[in-house]
Order: sequence, then C-alpha cells, then structure tokens
Amino acid sequence: MDNIQHIIIDHTLKRIGDAVFADYLCHAYCYEGYCTFERNGKAFRFEAGDCLIIARRGDLVKNLQESDDFRVDVIYVTQKFIELSTPQSNYGMRGQLSLFQNPIMKLTKEQQEVCRKNFEAVKYRLSQTEHCFRHDALRNAVECMIIDFFDFHARLYPADKISSQQHQLMEQFIEMLERGDFRRNRDISYYADKLCVTPKYISEVSKKVSGLPAAFWITRYTSLDISRLLRDRSLSFTDISDMFGFSSLSHFSRYVQTNLGAKPSDFRE
Repeated sequence: MDNIQHIIIDHTLKRIGDAVFADYLCHAYCYEGYCTFERNGKAFRFEAGDCLIIARRGDLVKNLQESDDFRVDVIYVTQKFIELSTPQSNYGMRGQLSLFQNPIMKLTKEQQEVCRKNFEAVKYRLSQTEHCFRHDALRNAVECMIIDFFDFHARLYPADKISSQQHQLMEQFIEMLERGDFRRNRDISYYADKLCVTPKYISEVSKKVSGLPAAFWITRYTSLDISRLLRDRSLSFTDISDMFGFSSLSHFSRYVQTNLGAKPSDFRE
C-alpha cells in the first residue's frame, strides 16, 4: 500500500462532502440524537441505532443538520482499501445499488451491538501503530465490518425487489456481471446488445438507478475479481491474464495499475 491514509475516523457528518473524502466510502453509526439531510432529492433522518453507508459521492448529501445531542462515529475508507478487504461475495454490488436509494439501515438491538463492536475494532487496530502486522489486522477488521454490513442488509431487506422497468434492466445487467460475463466482455456494447438496448441507454439507466454509469460497474466487478485472484498464490499472473482474455501480460499489468492503483506483484507481498 502507498502512503495514503486509507482509514480516517471522524465524529461528525458535516465533512462528508469535502473533496478530501471524494474517493472514500463513509460508514457511520449513530449513538445518540439524529441528523437530517437530503440526497438525490429525498429527505432522510439518521438517528440513534442506525447505520449509514454512503459509497463515495458524499457531495450529493445536501442540507445536513445535526441535533445538539447528535453523537456519531464515522469511518471513512478508501475505495482501494475496501477492494482489498471485500470478502468473497459480490453482495456488496447489490447492496450498493440499494443503499444509493436509501443509505440508512435501521438495526435491531443485536445488530447495533455487532456494529458498535466492529467500529471499535477498526478504531483499535488503527491505533496500533507499532503492530508488526498492522495492515493485515486493519484489513481483517474492515472485512469483518463489511461482512456484517452484508448480513444486516440481507436480513433487513430479504425481499428487496426492483419493480420499475428501468430497475429491472439494471437488475438484468448486474446479473450478467454476477455470472462473470465481465471476464471476457468489458465493452458496454456487449451488455447493451444482450439486453436489446443501446449502450447510451443502459449507461443512462445505470446512472439514474445507481448514481454511476454502467462502465463503472463493469470495471468494479472486473477489478474486484482480479484483486481476489491476485491474492491466490497458486495462480500465476499469466493464468489470471488469460482468464480475462487480455492480449498480453503487459496489457493486464497496465489494467491492474490503472484500476487498482497497484502492480500485480503488490498483491503478493
């Protein structure tokens, strides 16, 4: 990893839209009080016992107001560190789409306790500056936090159905990515053709439903899968490159550096 501060702790949401956090994912847990804000034209109330997750684009949060007794822990994590810490599941993709529509999860008492413990674990590991394996300890703490977020969301929204025609199209697009089409097809025209729409239309729908263009999701799935495979020492770089149909190992290496911000060898350290 580089010298970027990949995890930042804060105790207010008022800085969520700051440019310094543009590439960070915001995770917040409210202990007391409440805050209100608008996002994507919708009004939200974040209160005690709630968990809030905003994947980048904190600048979309408007008119944020905190109550006098508002007490919150905020953990900002860079996209790069999230990718390194994400467990072997693509549930985060569906969760991110859902959380774009409503970034607040109302937790049960048991879930609140789990969430508080995870936040404390991340803060504790971050404070262990002399730990010989601090990076690995931090990654494991963040991974545990993410796994529990997946569990919270899956239990809170077990029958989360996409009803509108545009949402259904996005669901079909994500299903193609989940089955691994991105390993051989990273051109948006492939997905548009399969879904019988134009590349422009699928990108517009993706941006409307998720806040991000279709190309982002193709790259996101590809990068996440590559980062996982790179950590598997039984696979050579050539093996992985071939899985994704890259024309050469150098092309594969450039793709990794561009989209993961590191050389393939960095994942083997």
